[in-house]
Amino acid sequence: MAKWLVKTEPSECSINDFAKQADTSIPWDGVRNYQARNFLRQMAEGDQVLIYHSSCKNIGIAGVVRVTRSAYADPTQFDAESPYYDPKSTQEQPRWQAVNMQFEEKLPQLISLDRLKNTEGLEELPLVRKGNRLSVMPVSEGEWQIIRSLQCD
Repeated sequence: MAKWLVKTEPSECSINDFAKQADTSIPWDGVRNYQARNFLRQMAEGDQVLIYHSSCKNIGIAGVVRVTRSAYADPTQFDAESPYYDPKSTQEQPRWQAVNMQFEEKLPQLISLDRLKNTEGLEELPLVRKGNRLSVMPVSEGEWQIIRSLQCD
């Protein structure tokens, strides 16, 4: 199983939203960056995902979810009423992907970006590298273990 990190604004979809619907698989849609889309295409059922809260007062990793449905055509690209509508995308050749994810765990304490930046072994994690703004990114097994150990400190 692969490991991932996805960024979200808590006002859009937070770890608490996943927790409130713990028995439900939630679509992760609206991604409109080609590299992030390509990572979504690689996600498989059972993969674990860190939920990272961004663009808010308390920035950091807030919890873990699991992929319950691998990549499929993002339905928001076809909805003219959606802010994620893409008139160039067609049913025959969709440009954008979505996955479904389900709640696994809310961390007892947020793991802040500053803490991640100052943790040995996470220097190559795309999240902490300057200029990286991707909303979906892979996490190596080693990075995953380091991050998971931080919640115990």
